[in-house]
Amino acid sequence: LNRNHDQEYNLDASQENGIIQPTQYSSISPPASPVEQDEPFSTYFEEKVHIPENGNQVFSFRKLWAFTGPGFLMSIAYLDPGNIESDLQSGAKAGFKLLWVLLVATIIGLLLQRLAARLGVVTGMHLAEVCNRQYPTVPRIILWLMVELAIIGSDMQEVIGCAIALNLLSVGRIPLWAGVLITITDTFVFLFLDKYGLRKLEAFFGFLITVMAVSFGYEYVLVKPDQGELLKGMFVPYCADCGPVQLEQAVGIVGAVIMPHNIYLHSALVKSIYSLLLVPEVDRKNKKEVKEANKYFFIESSIALFVSFLINSFIICFFWSWLQNTECNATGSPHTDLFPLNNGTLEVDIYKGGVVLGCFFGPAALYIWAIGILAAGQSSTMTGTYSGQFVMEGFLNLRWSRFARVLLTRSIAITPTLLVAIFQDVQHLTGMNDFLNVLQSMQLPFALIPILTFTSLTSIMNDFANGLVWKISGGIVILVVCAINMYFVVVYVTALNSIPLYVLAAFLSVAYLCFVGYLAWHCLVALGVSCLDFGSRVRNTPAMLVEEQSECDP
Repeated sequence: LNRNHDQEYNLDASQENGIIQPTQYSSISPPASPVEQDEPFSTYFEEKVHIPENGNQVFSFRKLWAFTGPGFLMSIAYLDPGNIESDLQSGAKAGFKLLWVLLVATIIGLLLQRLAARLGVVTGMHLAEVCNRQYPTVPRIILWLMVELAIIGSDMQEVIGCAIALNLLSVGRIPLWAGVLITITDTFVFLFLDKYGLRKLEAFFGFLITVMAVSFGYEYVLVKPDQGELLKGMFVPYCADCGPVQLEQAVGIVGAVIMPHNIYLHSALVKSIYSLLLVPEVDRKNKKEVKEANKYFFIESSIALFVSFLINSFIICFFWSWLQNTECNATGSPHTDLFPLNNGTLEVDIYKGGVVLGCFFGPAALYIWAIGILAAGQSSTMTGTYSGQFVMEGFLNLRWSRFARVLLTRSIAITPTLLVAIFQDVQHLTGMNDFLNVLQSMQLPFALIPILTFTSLTSIMNDFANGLVWKISGGIVILVVCAINMYFVVVYVTALNSIPLYVLAAFLSVAYLCFVGYLAWHCLVALGVSCLDFGSRVRNTPAMLVEEQSECDP
């Protein structure tokens, strides 16, 4: 960072209740190093990782291994129970015809994750910390609350997914609420694995991803899908004989894959791990080292998301539109009450998906499916907890003890999840999952707009700020993704058929659009639309060098 041009961020402020209040605003400044703090503040990843020297080699597998970790932890969010249920419904309603939508959504997700990783590497701060230093107090608090809502919605899906898996594995003996308590408890235990070393934590997440790949890969081989139709559905962007149902499902795939809190998580993981890659720490003013780190983190993220795409594709292929209830009823399954009596197609979710596999392919398929769901839910619950802690610490400058941070972020999601588990039946959770997907879709602008804003600012990113191509393409991608998700929200709201809910939605929409417009204004200023730069605290040049311009000069 070029501190000669940027104002210093003054942390010499009063500290009350563990919250540091800044006394002077700055466009950007890295957090104080641990040695400068009065008391040591424990990070999540304290083990040093050595980067091997590779001379003048363009690429090194050893060096790629040193940078491996954040991308795979980030990719777990692409495999959470909410994504799995979206995959199930896509396979049941459209077969292979929407695989290309999943592919496009994954590629878009990769491009957005690239921006998040670059922010963490270049600035030494994650997205929540940058938001804390860039936005005024009121918008910052609103932004934090919106991101917390997205995390809570995702966390509920993940914890409920684990509870459903435990219910299937125990043949109904473990009720939903008990599964929620078990999941919350073991999450506390697993989250402290990083105390035994960064690589051990990564190995555990790698093990869970492997369990998912093996479990869902087994089901894929068992089903034996038509490979020709599969490849056609994956690479031909067309959906023959598709109607509104398939369109809504395509929108649902995009909304499930691109998750707002994952942008915050990836920037934090990259920032935390990159700070520990060299001894002494990496000099972020060294352009060559930063460029190399960006390259290897992007390669690792590409590999991780390719694996997640394969696993999601396996799941879509399980459920083809020919799934009917006749064969299952004939087998004398104990779950015959789940299937429609009119010989229609079953509306599947995570629970019914396991039942269907058990009906057609035997109990082994059901248990293997449940193990895969348990691995997906447990791993995504852990990364979701990390997201909550990074977001809360970044937006509020929390410096609490490690246990207090974990306890607070876990407690936020416990209450609504337990209420759902107690009052909702395990067989009828599809409506809740649809609502949570809508909730997360609405929060998407609160991650995508800030990440494009700050990665486009030369006062923050210096030589690594987005170029013209990235600014235009990033703006178009974010606009399309947000429009797609808004369509999904509108479809959901109009299906409620309730006048009071319509009125409530109208009032909330006005407030929502005003805040999105505020963030978009800052984003346009960062992208270079200087005629809008009236009173904005975001600057595309160092604060002391900003000159007033009277014309719109992008």
